[in-house]
Amino acid sequence: MILAALVDATSAVRWESLGLDPVAVDLGFFKIRWYSLAYITGILVGWWYLNKLCARPGAPMTKRHVEDFVFYATLGIILGGRLGYVLFYRPEMLSQPASVLRLWEGGMSFHGGVIGVIIGVLWFARANKLNWLRILDYVVVVYPIGHFLGRIANFINGELWGRETNVAWGMIFPGGGDVVRHPSQLYQAGLEGLALGIFLSLLFWKSDARTKPGFLAGHFVLWMGAIRFGLEMVREPDVGVYGLGGLTMGQTLCVPMVLLGLYLILSAKGRRERMNNLDGHTSDA
Repeated sequence: MILAALVDATSAVRWESLGLDPVAVDLGFFKIRWYSLAYITGILVGWWYLNKLCARPGAPMTKRHVEDFVFYATLGIILGGRLGYVLFYRPEMLSQPASVLRLWEGGMSFHGGVIGVIIGVLWFARANKLNWLRILDYVVVVYPIGHFLGRIANFINGELWGRETNVAWGMIFPGGGDVVRHPSQLYQAGLEGLALGIFLSLLFWKSDARTKPGFLAGHFVLWMGAIRFGLEMVREPDVGVYGLGGLTMGQTLCVPMVLLGLYLILSAKGRRERMNNLDGHTSDA
């Protein structure tokens, strides 16, 4: 077994051999990292796609609303992702408040980002007297775009690698020791980003899902939680951070996501019927 491990380690692809550089543009006095570009691109492409979604009849907000909402969503992603990281994974940072503000040093929580977006939707909907759950149904169709780009950026940074493995596509990452690991960033980009994004888009464009408040949001929360729960088995867990009952912190946070998703899906039909009764008409598909 030891010999097999040595053979794997010597034949595996090393991250450094890919020629990747976390810095996309280096002007000496100013650097732009791929991670920052991922956030910016995700927001801009998401803005464009959300406008396309809201062009369909019966949308919960207008183009003007979409333009205003981008600010709330961006704030929710950044603040929620950072505060979630600190509270869930690095609470000791609270003793040094300045470190919480150093976003360029890395450290963003997916679960915190989701919570931040939801709070942003609630805040925006309340300010504009709109239906927050229907807005969320549209936003979750867009969210996987940024998630996909963010995980690709994690891979380019050579960070958040997976557990030790002997699979043929395993890689050796800097900071991960001379150990072959799962490129779990790519798994997440493919499943949580690309696959889930396509699935939600098909539900939106090819069915009446958008007319049932909470249905699309429920599918997003359910499948994102379930996929992340499974991928935690190949992701390297944060050192010294524990969940409940032997689960990782990521898995622990996914359990309520799955339960909430099931509730939103199963109760969506009733919400549509109540909405139709209030409006006095049947929702358009």
